[in-house]
Amino acid sequence: MTKAELIEKIASDAGLSKADASRALEATLENIKKALKKNQKVTLVGFGTFSVSKRKARKGRNPQTGETIKIPATKVPKFTPGKALKDAIK
Repeated sequence: MTKAELIEKIASDAGLSKADASRALEATLENIKKALKKNQKVTLVGFGTFSVSKRKARKGRNPQTGETIKIPATKVPKFTPGKALKDAIK
C-alpha cells in the first residue's frame, strides 16, 4: 500500500476529504518524527511502539577495495509491533 492509497483509505473509512486525511496523516508522521528526535518513545496501544535505538561504532569493510573502515556510532529509528498487531497478522 502506498501513501496515496493509505490516504484514500483513511478518507473513505473516516468520512473525511482526501485533503483532510492527508493533513491528518502528515501531522501524525511529523509528530512521531519530532518525538523520536527528542529521544522519546511513541506508543500506540494495540499497534506498536516507535523508539530510538543506538548503534555502537564498529569496523566495516569497503566491498570495492577491501579496505577496513570505521563506521561511526549512530541512532536509528526502531518499531516494535504490539500484541494486537501481531495477533491480527496471524
